[in-house]
Amino acid sequence: MNTQGRKTTPDVESAAGTDVATYTGNRALVHEEPLIFELDNPGVTGVDLEAAPAVAIRLGGLKAREGIGLPGLSEPTVVRHYTRLSQKNLGIDSTMYPLGSCTMKHNPRLNEKLARLPGFGDIHPMQPQSTVQGALELIDQLAHWLKTLTGMPAVAMSPAAGAHGELCGLMAIRAALQARGETSRTRVLVPESAHGTNPATAAFCGFTVDAIPAEANGRVSVEAVKAKLGPDVACIMLTNPNTCGLFEPQVKEIADAVHAAGGYFYCDGANYNAIVGRVRPADLGVDAMHINLHKTFSTPHGGGGPGSGPVVLSDALAPYAPLPFVVHGKDGLRLVEHAGEVDGAAKPFGRMKAFHGQMGMFVRALAYIMSHGADGLRQASSDAVLNANYLKARLQDLMSVPFDGYCMHEALFDDRFLKDTGITTLDFAKAMIDEGFHPMTMYFPLVVHGAFLIEPTETESKATLDQFVGAMRHLAGKAKAGDATHFLAAPRYTPRRRLDETAAARKPVLRWTPPAA
Repeated sequence: MNTQGRKTTPDVESAAGTDVATYTGNRALVHEEPLIFELDNPGVTGVDLEAAPAVAIRLGGLKAREGIGLPGLSEPTVVRHYTRLSQKNLGIDSTMYPLGSCTMKHNPRLNEKLARLPGFGDIHPMQPQSTVQGALELIDQLAHWLKTLTGMPAVAMSPAAGAHGELCGLMAIRAALQARGETSRTRVLVPESAHGTNPATAAFCGFTVDAIPAEANGRVSVEAVKAKLGPDVACIMLTNPNTCGLFEPQVKEIADAVHAAGGYFYCDGANYNAIVGRVRPADLGVDAMHINLHKTFSTPHGGGGPGSGPVVLSDALAPYAPLPFVVHGKDGLRLVEHAGEVDGAAKPFGRMKAFHGQMGMFVRALAYIMSHGADGLRQASSDAVLNANYLKARLQDLMSVPFDGYCMHEALFDDRFLKDTGITTLDFAKAMIDEGFHPMTMYFPLVVHGAFLIEPTETESKATLDQFVGAMRHLAGKAKAGDATHFLAAPRYTPRRRLDETAAARKPVLRWTPPAA
């Protein structure tokens, strides 16, 4: 290459200055993106429409006194705005997303394609049941898989998410207790290592929460549970594997003790991805367990919806499953919508939402299950556990682990390795963003101080795990070397630098207001 006349390599000293101001505020491909209201250009629109014909006012003479405040935007402006916002996201489609306890695995695109098939994507919940026999068959088939995998005889498909499923399970337990005439059972046992929604759901359902402390090994002991049992105990809510990433080895003994005392066993199924195909919850004595389809069976998390949290139920709770549910009739499948349509011993406690569930999530989950088969699902859970233990083995010499031995689907570290460095778990997580990784779950579970909860899932390759391990070891080394500035100034390369955490929480700016004229 002819190098005369111009340099072909950058000046090292000038290239080192990465914070040079630009006229636009943009930093190459990282654009300074204003709020959509700040892009307002009055009178501009993406479409040309004819004037609306005069029609009778349908609001009883009420007229709008002012505009609705939507910005005027051309189509290119709208497309560029939302495209740039999407480029600022750090998600599972762009990088490893090791959010412990949330199982952020890759969502296969085959599942998305099937969910968009016209027969499923265009379905309406108010269609006559005779026109949706295929959809009802799909729901019934997914329900069969969930019952088979868990060993449970019944499943409620309508709950919209994990916490909604928890509520469903506790409402079934409450209905069963009322049918037994034991309304005095108002106390729910919740281990400290359970998911945070467990005590909230119990309280929301009208129960009193009684916490069970974790043992030194991060697990719940049957002796601690027995010490809490009494005639007022309705159930225990146990997460297994728990949020320390550990399997509860005394789970069957705990279930037997709770049952002997007249209570029920609710198992939080948020971590079911670690044991699919290897353990059947029914064999552990579980009476109710929600299944997060978006965690275990790879339907999208959805940013607030749509979600799906079916609840499998034991023989003791099956009669109280909520409406609606699918049954086989002489004319095909039908959806039982009302208590008057119920046959046999069923005593549904009511219904939890207007319709039967989230059809798109059902399609995706069944596609995932049928793509893998029973052996593939077992392999997936095995790989998730293998990946987590690989991370733990590669990092435990530099980062501190609170519990010895193998973990399940997630590796847990605490902040003892940061002692006397002036660096916190939060500072470490901010530096991870600069390395291109979404931070792990921080400060949870609460039983571990300064927790780093890392869940790689089965969909990350060894190459990705090695890169992640390299980044974590690099940061741990810098922390121990006393390079606090590197962490306290992070993140450096994001569109926004670090916020004032206290002010952001105490004085949030949640509404845009136009600047004063």
